[in-house]
Amino acid sequence: MTGVREEQLTVLDGTVTFSVAIVGEGPALMYLHPAGGLEFDSFIEDLATRYTVYAPRFPGTDPNAPYEIHKLPTLLDALLAYEELVRALGITRPVLVGQSFGGMLAAELAALFPGVPSAVVLLDPIGLWREDLPIANWTTLPMEELAALLFHDLDCEGARAMTELPDDPDAVADIVANLTWALGCTAKFVWPIPDTGLVRRLHRIVAPTLIVWGEQDRLIPVGYADEFSSRIRRSRVLIVPDCGHIPQVERPDVVIPQVGAFLSEVATQV
Repeated sequence: MTGVREEQLTVLDGTVTFSVAIVGEGPALMYLHPAGGLEFDSFIEDLATRYTVYAPRFPGTDPNAPYEIHKLPTLLDALLAYEELVRALGITRPVLVGQSFGGMLAAELAALFPGVPSAVVLLDPIGLWREDLPIANWTTLPMEELAALLFHDLDCEGARAMTELPDDPDAVADIVANLTWALGCTAKFVWPIPDTGLVRRLHRIVAPTLIVWGEQDRLIPVGYADEFSSRIRRSRVLIVPDCGHIPQVERPDVVIPQVGAFLSEVATQV
């Protein structure tokens, strides 16, 4: 993706450094990536046509600074770090967009700091648990099995772009090693059951919220969409048909215009 610049910012009294990718122009939007790390796709490219997108790499998931994860002992430390990061970037009332693990972070931030976001978009977030709706353990699967868990249609353009590997075996080894490390860094806060106590905090979210879910999500069942929506007062739900865990990649034809319409509507209400 062209036009991306990187900034390094230190938070938590100088103890944790974030690497933040920044792209686009316009109002501030913070994108919180899933457990496997930050990857640019057509969804982020579209957002960058209307927003300045700030995409921090979760500490430890940046291959250039893998040991930053050791500086965050608890989830609360991570959330405080993100709130400080918003201030360090000098942005106010950003839109928060989060996918999966990043969706949980976005929901937690909006609940702990209700005045931070102007709007929230949650894409198949983790963070809740029901015994009758078990969430799959994504942390130990080989790449080929993980792909089948993430996508309903493995032949779709988005799935192929995310799962195709280079011919160079050394490059493949680097990709696998980085993914494994990133999954370990994020799993530190949600393994073995991704229940962070978020259920007791969701009522604190006051920003307009769009909850997007792939109808055939095999990692986090679509029933969790109503669990989130029933606890967030100013929320609405978009169920994406023929779609797995990453709707903005598998069905950008549905998600991109619907998210755009939601954010445009919210902007007129501010």
